Amino acid sequence: MPNSKTSIWKTVDWFTIILYVIMITAGWISICGASYDFDNPSFFDPSGRPGMQLIWIGTSIVLIFMIMMLDKNFFETFAYPIYGLMLILLILTIFLAPDIKGSRSWLVITSSIRLQPAEFAKFATALALAKFMNTYEFNLLKGKNFMISALIVLAPMLCIILQKETGSSLVFLAFALVFYREGMSGYVLLTSLCAAMFFIVELKYESFIWNFTPVGELVVACIILAIICIMLRFVLKESALSNYFLGIIAFVGVAAYAVSLFYAFNFVWVAVGLIICLSLYLILYSIKKIVWQYALLALFALVSVGFLFSVDYVFDEVLEPHQQLRIKVALGLENDPAGAGYNVNQSKIAIGSGGFWGKGFLNGTQTKLKYVPEQDTDFIFCTVGEEFGFLGSFFVILIYGMFLLRLISLAERQDTTFGRVYGYSVVSIFFFHAIVNVGMVTGLTPVIGIPLPFFSYGGSSLWGFTILLFIFLRIDSGRKEEV
Repeated sequence: MPNSKTSIWKTVDWFTIILYVIMITAGWISICGASYDFDNPSFFDPSGRPGMQLIWIGTSIVLIFMIMMLDKNFFETFAYPIYGLMLILLILTIFLAPDIKGSRSWLVITSSIRLQPAEFAKFATALALAKFMNTYEFNLLKGKNFMISALIVLAPMLCIILQKETGSSLVFLAFALVFYREGMSGYVLLTSLCAAMFFIVELKYESFIWNFTPVGELVVACIILAIICIMLRFVLKESALSNYFLGIIAFVGVAAYAVSLFYAFNFVWVAVGLIICLSLYLILYSIKKIVWQYALLALFALVSVGFLFSVDYVFDEVLEPHQQLRIKVALGLENDPAGAGYNVNQSKIAIGSGGFWGKGFLNGTQTKLKYVPEQDTDFIFCTVGEEFGFLGSFFVILIYGMFLLRLISLAERQDTTFGRVYGYSVVSIFFFHAIVNVGMVTGLTPVIGIPLPFFSYGGSSLWGFTILLFIFLRIDSGRKEEV
C-alpha cells in the first residue's frame, strides 16, 4: 500500500494541477481588486474577503490531499451513499435554511461561515450517474436506463428549485452533454436547442403584428418547416421528398399571400396546417418504409407546434416576475438601467473602460467605487476586464479553454465507463459555468447568478469545484497506480 500511495503523485496529471493553481491565484488577485477596502487595505486580514478567500484556498489544499490519499475505488464504491446523503441534505436545506435574498439555499454555520449544499450536489450527482452508467451491459438507448439516468440528474435539480435557487439548478442541464457522449440521440440535443431558439424568437417578436399575423409565431412555424426539409435532405437523404415538400410549401405560401390581398387572415394557421399535414404524411411514410426516423421527425414537428403555443403561458404563469424581467432585459425587450439591467450595464461599462491594457491592479474606478453589485462573486469577470483589460480577459478565457480541452483529453483516456462518464460530467459542469458566467457579465446571456469557477469569492463554490476536479484527477491517477 505505501508504494501505491506514493505512486499517486507520479501518475497524477500535473498539467491540470498547474492550471488549477494559476486559476485560484488569478482568482484571488481579482478578489483583492474587487473587494479592496480603503479603510482596511490588508489583503490577509480574515475579516476581509481576500483574507477569507485565502483561508478557503488553504482548506481546499487540505481537501485535495485527503481526496488523493483515498483508495482509487473509494468513489465508485460509495457513489450511491454519497448521492443519497447529498439529496437528504438538499431536502433539509429547504426547511432549515434562512431566507437570504429570496432563496433558502444557504446553511448558516456561524455568523461568517455559510455553506451552500447545491455546490456539492454537482460532484455527488456526477458520481451517481457514472456509477449507474458503469453497470453491466448498460445502454442509454433503453427506455428504463434513460429514465433512471435522467432521474438521477433531475432529483437534485428539483430540490434546488424548491430552494428558490433557479440559477444553480440550471447547471444540471449540463449533464445533457454527458448523455450525448454516452449514446443519446442527437435529436434530443436538436430538440433542446430548437426549444431555446423558439422560446427566444417568440418572446422577441411577439409584439410585432403583420397583416393580422403575429410575426414571432410565424417565424417559428417557418423555422419548423425549414428543419423538416433540411433533415429530410441532409440527414435522411430524401432529396426528392424534400423537394416535394418545398414545392408544396412554396405553392401554399404564394396562394395564401394572394388570398390575403383580398381577405386579411392569420398566416400562422396556414403554416401550422402545413406542419400538421406534412407530419401526418411522414408518419404514413414511416409506416410504409418501416423506418422510425420519419415518424420521429413528424413527432418533433408536432411537439414544436405545441411548445410554440405554450411559450406565453410558461413565461407569464410559470416564471417568477424577476425572472421574466431578467429575460426581457437580456433580449432587449425592456430597458431597465436602474433595476434588473443595472448589474449588466455597470459590468459592461467596467469591462469597456479597461480598454486593451486595463487600468492596472487596484485602479479600477467602477469596482473601487462599488458600482457593480456582486462584483467579487457572480460578476468577478468584470474586475478582470477593468483592471487587466482585453489582455487579462483573453488570458482568463485562454486558461479556461486549455483547462477544458485537457479535461476532455483525460476523460477520453479513461479505461472504465465510470471514469469516462465522471470525467465528461466534470467537463460539462465547468463548461456551463464558464460560458454562462462570462456571457451574463458581458450581457450575452440572462443573469442567473452562478459563479466563475476558481475566480468568484466563496468557500462553498471553491470547495465544490475543487472536490469535483480532484476526484476526477484521483480516478485518472488510479489507472496506472501500482498494486
